[in-house]
Amino acid sequence: MFAPRTTPWPLVALFTAGYLAPYLLPTTVGRLDSDLPLSATQAGAVGSALLLSSAAAGFALASRVERIGARTLARLGLALALLGYGGAALSTAVPAVVAGAVVGGFGSGTATTVAATLIAGQRDPHRASTAGLLSVSALAGAVYLTVPHLGPGHGLPLAAIALTALAVWPLTGRLPAGVPATPIARHDKARLPHARSGLLLAAAMVCWSLAQNSLWGVSGRIGLEQAHLGEATVGVVFAVALGAGLTGVLAARALGARLGRAIPIGGGTVLIAVCIALSASATDLGSFAAGEIAWNTLYPVVLSYLIGLAASLDPRGRWAVLVGSASSLGTAAGPLTGSVLSAQAGFPAMGAILGTGLLVIALPMTAVALHTGGRPLLPGAIRRRGGHPAALVAAATGTPTGAIPEIGAPEQPVVEIPVDTPAVPAQRAYGKAGSEVF
Repeated sequence: MFAPRTTPWPLVALFTAGYLAPYLLPTTVGRLDSDLPLSATQAGAVGSALLLSSAAAGFALASRVERIGARTLARLGLALALLGYGGAALSTAVPAVVAGAVVGGFGSGTATTVAATLIAGQRDPHRASTAGLLSVSALAGAVYLTVPHLGPGHGLPLAAIALTALAVWPLTGRLPAGVPATPIARHDKARLPHARSGLLLAAAMVCWSLAQNSLWGVSGRIGLEQAHLGEATVGVVFAVALGAGLTGVLAARALGARLGRAIPIGGGTVLIAVCIALSASATDLGSFAAGEIAWNTLYPVVLSYLIGLAASLDPRGRWAVLVGSASSLGTAAGPLTGSVLSAQAGFPAMGAILGTGLLVIALPMTAVALHTGGRPLLPGAIRRRGGHPAALVAAATGTPTGAIPEIGAPEQPVVEIPVDTPAVPAQRAYGKAGSEVF
């Protein structure tokens, strides 16, 4: 697919185009609320519709990337994103904006589906996912710094997403036309491996993402209404927070598999719960910035390990797409959930509820990470007991590099191969060491 040990930049660009819409959710929802005749709850519902459409694309296309072709689907997704978000940015009619957001969301979801499938086929899915998170965090931070200075209007963040899709389009020519099936996948096309772990992870990811995006969807309102900050100041805080996220992703990239997945996922989720409670109760610049920066530093770290965990469950990428789509369901419900909770109970109570939910969700996610700890962290690598990943012989010989059975799996039958060279005649007598043989 792509050369090992090199960063697959076309794939990273596609990942960025697919993930940018959720990253820009606070400014998108906030500007829909301020620029169009929509209440805060209605604007949150539009954001939820966008993300729900993105999740629907993942569920619909999870098993069709190989059949349709990665390049074809990527181009379709980028085209829908360009038309949908571009149309919503240029229109002031609420129905047209909603329709454009839904179409654009389906395009983002399609791009994300292709990216997730190809990431699962990489030798190092964690490396590819962290590169994508670095890219989207940097781009979103630049948008947050720029948009407040370009004037009001709901179209600016939507136009940024549309233009990103347009910029990524030329790079799709370097994506593979299809997704090569692994030897295991060719013999077992129907059955999803590790079904219980995958289903548990998918269910947990719905709640995990809902908590994250419930706060993210109303973070702009917390800064404006509760912390009494200006839009430009809030934009700077978000940009700095996303910059801190870059640091977190770089740390995750450097850390790699040294701690496994259970500690980063479980411990990181607990810390995120604390950060959400802090950010939701912020009443000034210091507390608001501290909560948002700490949260955005940890969020992409845990997300990168979750992406890698889902990718490790199936080398064909089906669990990566399905878990990602389940995450999008939670992401879709986030803006509306955050708007309703904050309207009914206030921002601090919302943060306490979300934080408590994350503490509960940390348990099954950690259990899945521990249960799958014996499987390879990277497709095509075997983890020896207490040691480092062993080098894959297939990488040097050119044989297929699909997932290799775990240590402890049933052994393959041994086939004796006849050798033409005559055997050395057995000697009948042996003397003592150092003496002659008669």
